Amino acid sequence: MTITRRNLLRGLGVAMAVPLFESNAWGADPKAKPTKPGKPPVRMAFVSIPNGVNMAHWTNPNATTLSPTLTPLKDVLADVLIISNLDHDKAKANGDGAGDHARETGTLLTGVQLRKTNGTDIKAGISADQVAAARIGHLTQLPSLELGLDGAAQAGNCDSGYSCAYTSNISWRTPTTPMLKETNPKAVFKRLFVDVRQAGAQTAASEIMLRRSVLDLVMHDAKRLAGELGGSDKAKLDEYLDSVRSLEQRVDKFVVGGGEEPTKHALPAIEVPDGKPADVEVHAKLMFDLMALGWQADVTRICTFMLGNGGSGRVYSNLGVSGGHHEISHHGGNAERIEDIRKIDRFHVELFTYFVKKLKSIKEPNGSTLLDNSMVLYTSGVGDGDRHNHTDLPTLLAGRGGGTIKPGRQLVAKGNMCDLFLAMLARVGAQTDKHGDSTKMMELPS
Repeated sequence: MTITRRNLLRGLGVAMAVPLFESNAWGADPKAKPTKPGKPPVRMAFVSIPNGVNMAHWTNPNATTLSPTLTPLKDVLADVLIISNLDHDKAKANGDGAGDHARETGTLLTGVQLRKTNGTDIKAGISADQVAAARIGHLTQLPSLELGLDGAAQAGNCDSGYSCAYTSNISWRTPTTPMLKETNPKAVFKRLFVDVRQAGAQTAASEIMLRRSVLDLVMHDAKRLAGELGGSDKAKLDEYLDSVRSLEQRVDKFVVGGGEEPTKHALPAIEVPDGKPADVEVHAKLMFDLMALGWQADVTRICTFMLGNGGSGRVYSNLGVSGGHHEISHHGGNAERIEDIRKIDRFHVELFTYFVKKLKSIKEPNGSTLLDNSMVLYTSGVGDGDRHNHTDLPTLLAGRGGGTIKPGRQLVAKGNMCDLFLAMLARVGAQTDKHGDSTKMMELPS
């Protein structure tokens, strides 16, 4: 096997990407022959939460004390920017009346005023992740990856005259084309790690793949590759294959049952196969692990992950909360609801922290970590859930952006969310002068 920057392990009917090794070099051409380890690419992810937060529990009381909601960040605080004072003006009504949750979602990464319609004439804007995908997506197997926890309709009235397409998607390839998210871990696993070479709709090879472990199918090629690698690279390959094996076994637990029935609409939704974990924590962590491995193997560099659709009414029974998320976000000062929303807000931050720690644990060929070469934005299009405002949005930015960001501090911003997007896009090689309602590129500590 010739070792190139884009290695694939091949077996009967399948091919699986593997990570970069010290004997590889990063470059524009994935097929380039290796020289020596270069600078890893910068990855970018957007993690969205619905319904805003209780800002009274989010905002830190001082520069040295974490708020109740942000306490889970204590072990990764040196890797995170806590950003305040960012707004999304186009998520406000601006004469369009009710529909804050459709606007919070559809506007989140686009920064434009949505066309208010529940028909097929939807119009938003191109989202920040898709701006990046259009510029650098050709460098990877998947230009971008869109994930979520909630399946959803893509048409019909979901929020006061706004189409369900707006509440269901934060990623938009064009102003009229949302990038439908995948909610099933097994389907994501296959997209990331399996290239089924089929002559027709179904072949013997694909049938074998469905019955056998992907790793089992490529193990012969893996052993051959290991024989061509040096000691540290061989250890890295073993570690990676162990991670994939563990993740595959976790995903396979949910292949039968737990799915949702697909809904047919004018804008077709993704058909969600069986296999979604019923436990939201298990589901979310599986998706985060898939994102991390996808980045490690350089299958994709751009991701979005919706922890809930706009206005989500998920019941977090795992937290002992009996009411729906949206309902209790409007706590109206009720002490019981305030405690319930605190649990939900903190749980979301715990999931984010899990991903940050995961990225920090994975080494790059040059000795840095995935987190060092990433930017993971955690935010919502609503600020305070009870007030339904779109100012001072809860915002966390993890990672060092390839050494261009110095996290570990609180940053009081000036401007709007799209100004931050300009700074992020520049760091992944997709610099642009304007995005949505941006005014100027935000300065990040460096």
